[in-house]
Amino acid sequence: MFDAIAPVYDRMNTLMTLGLDGRWRRAAVAATAVAPGDAVVDVACGTGKLAAALAERVGPFGRVLAIDLAPAMIGEASARHRDLVQLEFRVGDALALPVEDASFDAATIAFGLRNLADFEAGFRELARVVGPGGRVVCLELSLPRPRLWGRIYHGIFRRSAPLLGSLFGRRDAYRYLPTSLQGFPDPDELVRTMLRAGLTDVSYRRLALGAVALHRGRVPDARRVLDARY
Repeated sequence: MFDAIAPVYDRMNTLMTLGLDGRWRRAAVAATAVAPGDAVVDVACGTGKLAAALAERVGPFGRVLAIDLAPAMIGEASARHRDLVQLEFRVGDALALPVEDASFDAATIAFGLRNLADFEAGFRELARVVGPGGRVVCLELSLPRPRLWGRIYHGIFRRSAPLLGSLFGRRDAYRYLPTSLQGFPDPDELVRTMLRAGLTDVSYRRLALGAVALHRGRVPDARRVLDARY
């Protein structure tokens, strides 16, 4: 499905978010707290917009590795961002990242977590590849509060996403998007999932009136882990 929507993915995101997706990406970049020269891995990178923003943040002496399971997404991203020498795109599985432990200063995943078969395993893998003290950042759709407004929002979303998808001949593919929210953990439960995955200092904030949640956690320092055990 994601290979099929790769050519229209960015335009659809801009339409569905009323152009707010750029603001959300900037918030995610800030949440990583990375600096020039740092290394970041962006998982489920899609066409690479967040990865490109991270690459601008770390600069030409930094490194961003962007990974996605869909070859067409990686092909689209590589073609669009070939001028960023510090940015590399690679096909890979979010639950088995092709990198060594503690290789990066931060890890991000934006609008991809809900597509994973195991959310906790996804966070464990993100934490594995980040060094002690580094951050794991997750930007994901959510249901606004209170519950009544959340139901109204989901009803509108369920109808509008396929309709917008039909403008680009992708109606069936975009039927999936609203259903992917069904059963997805609310932000508080996602905090607990991140904690179970071994992250610390986990927090979140709601964006877009609660339609999006930005979570961040920290990979514990090895000394803190030893102190906790002994």
